Amino acid sequence: MWALLNELGRPELAYPAIHVVGTNGKSTATRRAAAFLRREGLSVGAYTSPHVSGWSERIQVGGEDADFAAALERVRGAAERVRATQFEALTAAALAEFAAAGVDVAVVEAGLGGRLDATNVLDARIVALTNVSLDHTDVLGDTREQIAREKLAVVTPGAAVVLGESEWEGLAREQGATRVVHADDVGRAAAEELSGRELPGEVDVTVPGRLDLFGEDVFAGAHNPAGVEWLVARLPRDDYVICAAVLADKDARSMLATLRSRGSSFVATQTETERTLAADELAQLAREFFADVESVPDAANALAHARERARPDGAVLVTGSLYLLRDLYQRLQAVR
Repeated sequence: MWALLNELGRPELAYPAIHVVGTNGKSTATRRAAAFLRREGLSVGAYTSPHVSGWSERIQVGGEDADFAAALERVRGAAERVRATQFEALTAAALAEFAAAGVDVAVVEAGLGGRLDATNVLDARIVALTNVSLDHTDVLGDTREQIAREKLAVVTPGAAVVLGESEWEGLAREQGATRVVHADDVGRAAAEELSGRELPGEVDVTVPGRLDLFGEDVFAGAHNPAGVEWLVARLPRDDYVICAAVLADKDARSMLATLRSRGSSFVATQTETERTLAADELAQLAREFFADVESVPDAANALAHARERARPDGAVLVTGSLYLLRDLYQRLQAVR
């Protein structure tokens, strides 16, 4: 990543940055921080992942999707020369796009962890940690403290750290944070740290696939047990037909155990990635928790089956991996 940025003239040095890390809620916090700063009259770049509606949603300038093809083309030659990975190239494209656009500040979401993530090239004056739960334990560690340490490794001496969970203050200060702020609304608090004042009121922020409502149907990626718990607490019904796909490295059993409180019918499917848990395997696990289980490997067909089961007065909950929502949103002109 350093080699790639050196080839590009170190675009990440052209603006101050807020670096957002955590297990869940990073994209929402990133978009919220960017929106509050735009409301203050700043030009803001925002980088999020993964995408749901399309690749271009990952890189935004001024609240609008950047020209994704042009941003990639700007870094393509250098990325090929240093043999960058896809995520490294995407991250470099975002950082270079922000420099080319002359943004006043960039809000950048980490991809996985922090210490070894491609985004850990920012000397960010503000780091925001949304929360920490057991996810990617094969890479980040098998305790919450180990995972928090990996994520907070992006903190550089003198930075301010915004924490959604107060228990990590000691780790933040160990990394060199000179100011630690505790906040329920991490995105707002991060923007306040940069602006130097309280930012009251609200901003209108949408992140595709996080909690989309189409009538009574809900489309909400919740890719780990903590995400499912957050989602279930916000659902208004307990009679959904649940259509879900889960990646193979996730704790699918815990996710299913929580989802059963919101419906008794389950349609298992899979995503168009090598990391997916096969629909038949997910269905086998689901039979422990749901009275009515069906396996439909094709995601679009699985959604159609779920909707048929929900007729005439029921509702469908599509959840699990964000890649499932990506597959559906891109294959179907309108999920509704």
